[in-house]
Amino acid sequence: MKKKILALCVAAVLLCATAVITGHASGFFDFFSQKGKTVTISQEEYDRLSRFSNMDLILQYVEAWYYKEPDVDALIENATRGLLYGLEDPYTFYYSEAEWADMWEEDEGEYAGVGLQLLGNREDYSVTITRVFKDTPAERAGIHKGDRLVRVEDIAVDAYTMQNAVNVMRGTVDEPVEIEVLRNGEYLTFQVPRAVIHVNRLEYTMLDGQVGYIVLYEFAGESEKEFADAFSALKAQGAKALIVDLRDNGGGWVQSAMDIADLFLDEGLLVYTEDRYGTREEMTTKAGKDDIPLVMLINENSASSSEILSGGLHDCGRATLVGTQSFGKGIIQTVVPLNDNKDGFQMTYAQYFLPSGARVHEVGITPDILSEMPEDMKQATFALGDLSDPQLKDALDAAKQLIAQP
Repeated sequence: MKKKILALCVAAVLLCATAVITGHASGFFDFFSQKGKTVTISQEEYDRLSRFSNMDLILQYVEAWYYKEPDVDALIENATRGLLYGLEDPYTFYYSEAEWADMWEEDEGEYAGVGLQLLGNREDYSVTITRVFKDTPAERAGIHKGDRLVRVEDIAVDAYTMQNAVNVMRGTVDEPVEIEVLRNGEYLTFQVPRAVIHVNRLEYTMLDGQVGYIVLYEFAGESEKEFADAFSALKAQGAKALIVDLRDNGGGWVQSAMDIADLFLDEGLLVYTEDRYGTREEMTTKAGKDDIPLVMLINENSASSSEILSGGLHDCGRATLVGTQSFGKGIIQTVVPLNDNKDGFQMTYAQYFLPSGARVHEVGITPDILSEMPEDMKQATFALGDLSDPQLKDALDAAKQLIAQP
């Protein structure tokens, strides 16, 4: 232990002489660097900077005395990550320049990766694979929906490290990434080559000739436009009722959920948010709606914007909900660009509530018709519109009942 401290006492004297601060009666301070340049800041700015003095002093020690040349930019980036990590909120994190570019690339619907969709559990912080995209390296490798993701390369995956794992799974096409999952008590390891992934946001078809069916996988890209186009196509085919499948949809952009809800509501309140100061912001729809009978399928992985859409429409008396209790992510994040939009961060800034005032966060939304997936079918992948899917069959029965009502 003494060896680690040796010579640092001398460093303290040297480093403390790097700047001189002089105060003024006006409450402003001048910082004089060794090169003689002066920067004047207010008392408020000085007090704020002083809170980071220990961090800066440690950095100066590292720059002067670490046994090899440090990567200072990497240290600052990790310190930034650590600042947000300290909030203990898995939905608040930093994007480096590369990660920031990747995030927007993925929103466009095409990126280099393996083809997985993930959802973190707020109770035990586990991460579940909620979707394996069709015709992707992950599907070909044998990774299944419902597998628990436990490791990506050297990253032990939980809800807090999930974004880091996603960043690692992105990368150069054809280069493999090692992925470990837990399935039925057994740990399985896969070497999965990265490829260009083309994301389909939704699929749709007609059921029994009179019920339209839209599966919406995520609220991203132009999903609201794709949804509107699919709805129009189904109506043109004679749909008398509509099923919207939000199972395993972990959310995405709030505005996309608002735009889709707007198709089915007149002017009014869909949800409202409250920040820590109690400031309320209402999210409202515009006049003009389609009155088609509406059934929405939800499950334990339907989260965030899925709950805004299904919960808001249900609270307004506009939709019948079928399935199981939803996830309960009733908080909203904002994405903030930094440094001329080169990097940025995501931060939780408010909770949202249904028009009735019902809280969604850590509670979820209760369906009108409880329909549970049998245990032996939870990892099954059904073809689009396959009525051997018992939850879809229950939703279809509910839609037919709505059509039959006068």
